[in-house]
This record gives sequence, structure tokens and C-alpha cells, in this order.
Amino acid sequence: MDEQRPAQQPGQVQIKADEKELQGQYSNLVMIHHNLEEFTLNFIYIFPNGAQGKLMSSTIVSPGHAKRIWRALGENLARYEAQFGAIKEAPEGGPTPNVGFVQ
Repeated sequence: MDEQRPAQQPGQVQIKADEKELQGQYSNLVMIHHNLEEFTLNFIYIFPNGAQGKLMSSTIVSPGHAKRIWRALGENLARYEAQFGAIKEAPEGGPTPNVGFVQ
């Protein structure tokens, strides 16, 4: 017996997500690495004491997709600043954490 599926517009993609994915995860550091074939984005949460952190998510994308993410992020930052004002970044010369992975 076939299940009834909701009508879809041409070109529309249905995305399934569990509640956990919809809640998202907070990250206050991203480490980005690349090679010829891919970009790896490691999203990390550094704990307030600054002595340790946790890898929250690792996402690997093609160079073309990395460029589309970069463009989309830039467009969204511009719209955000137009609506809410300039985003203040951390002051130059602030401490940069020395981050390494352990298992």
C-alpha cells in the first residue's frame, strides 16, 4: 500500500529533521581546514574557563559549496547590520587560544 505524500512544488526539497537537530548547537570557535577536494569546518565550544573545549560538530563540504556558504553568510551579515547596526568584533590583539584535539 502506497503512503500518501504531501504535494510538492517543482524543485522543492523536503528536509527531515529531528527535534535535536532543530534545536541547534552553540559554537564560539570554528577551525577551518582545506585541501584540494574539500573544506572541513570544526565547530567548537570553548568553556568559560578557557582551559578546555568540546568539538560540537564537524562539517565537510566541497570547495564550491564552501564558496556558496561564504557568499550567503556575507549577504546575511549585511542584512543583519542594516537592520541592527554594526557587529562589534573582539578587539585586535586579543588572546588566541592554542587549540588541539585530544581523544
